[in-house]
Amino acid sequence: MNKFSLKEYIELLENEGLLVKTEGCEDVLEREVNLLSYNSKEVKEDTLFVVKGVSFKDEYLKEAIENGVFAYISEKEYDVKCPYILVTDIRRALSCTAAMYFNYPGEVLNVIGVGGTKGKSTTTYYIKSILDEYSKANNKKETAVISSIDTYDGVECFESHITTPESYDIHRHFYNALNSGMENLVMEVSSQALKIERVPDVFFDIGIFMNISEDHISPIEHPDFQDYYESKLKMFKNTKNAIVNMDADLASNTLAVARRDSARVFTFSMKTKDTDFYAYDIRKDGFNTIFKVHTPSFDEEFILTMPGLFNVENALAAIATAWIMDIPVEYIKHGLEIARSSGRMEVFHTKDMKIIILVDYAHNKLSFEKLFSSTKEEYPDRRIVAIFGCPGKKALLRRKDLGTIAGQNSDFVYIVAEDPGAEPVIDISNDIAQYVKQYTSNYALIEERGEAIEDAVLKAEQEDKPTIILLTGKGRETRQKYGTEYLPCISDVEYTEKFLAEYDARHE
Repeated sequence: MNKFSLKEYIELLENEGLLVKTEGCEDVLEREVNLLSYNSKEVKEDTLFVVKGVSFKDEYLKEAIENGVFAYISEKEYDVKCPYILVTDIRRALSCTAAMYFNYPGEVLNVIGVGGTKGKSTTTYYIKSILDEYSKANNKKETAVISSIDTYDGVECFESHITTPESYDIHRHFYNALNSGMENLVMEVSSQALKIERVPDVFFDIGIFMNISEDHISPIEHPDFQDYYESKLKMFKNTKNAIVNMDADLASNTLAVARRDSARVFTFSMKTKDTDFYAYDIRKDGFNTIFKVHTPSFDEEFILTMPGLFNVENALAAIATAWIMDIPVEYIKHGLEIARSSGRMEVFHTKDMKIIILVDYAHNKLSFEKLFSSTKEEYPDRRIVAIFGCPGKKALLRRKDLGTIAGQNSDFVYIVAEDPGAEPVIDISNDIAQYVKQYTSNYALIEERGEAIEDAVLKAEQEDKPTIILLTGKGRETRQKYGTEYLPCISDVEYTEKFLAEYDARHE
């Protein structure tokens, strides 16, 4: 990896219009930066340190200087003896310096960004599955991924905490992927990442806008829907080929912004043929979904083995992406048919089929609406049991939205813990319950998710009518956020497999 001098970083910040002033840098201008970092625990000799975070303390910087920092970038001066660079916007500064530090790997990778309120993860993994099938056939490396579920870049592989990481970490993943021989990277792009400048130096070969619905409205996220929506639209400014879902709310406005800001724009729909890609003849065959798609160059039938009629929408976005990338249709077909997204629409059932548990990450209004409507259509003769919670201190409107939707559409509702953070679980649960009980008295507040899943299975066992349990929010995650820590926990999938196996053992 090429190394740059402190002078070159200063010139970059000046060219970006971020530089306010430098102090004490004259004697170290030609010094090469061995490491760029914003983590005071990871510095080493010849580190250029980026001071970021509202809770950053002077002692962190003093410790970092002792361990090898020779200059720092900040929005304010600190009472330490060290050369510094003052900037107007530390987040923008971190982004552009990180891109340079890692030698602009995103300019070589094919980067695909997936934005929207619902469907980002599933679409991401549909695209990855298609590209992986094509790469395998051509003896190339698999596709890197940055998602709310997990991250894999050829070097690092881990369960994700957030949808889109900090800008420095994004460029690190790009660098790792490129140096691992990967050509493609697909990533989820959150509204927060766009709002707080995590991706201003990420340029998308393809950028997908799935949909928009009110979410992430809170004092620590977006103050209102307009801010949330406008943040999502920012992705188009850095997009070469934009893909827009014309079935989504505000589609006409979204399309207009895409046409203004992106080089090329493509559209898709499940409702109208007046788009570049449209699906028709959608039908169920057991757990599978079969549908036809018309594109500018072919008209073919596809099969999804992941349940959920709404996944046709996600598949359309993936098909459009693959078409833009000139992937032959046979790889698109096979990739979609075998595609899986860990913790997304995973179906488990007892041997006698009396109980089906559908594990999904659905966690907002739009995803809940589509999950329940699809469940009623696909499983019309079953009791519906919902198990879910809401996070602490953020996305506060979800409590009303999810409580209302679950109360209206469920035969029984369990309200459980779901990353409560610093807020007491009982307070969150009571907040949700006030909306559930407007529609049903059949609900319970049980903090421990495993206890709720077990109770739901035992009660379903006693019912004459078969049951489908919608277990949402955590999927295969093995950590739960309490306070500021992510504590180990048993995943929803592991609980599901355990209690269904116990049911089967009782009925042998």
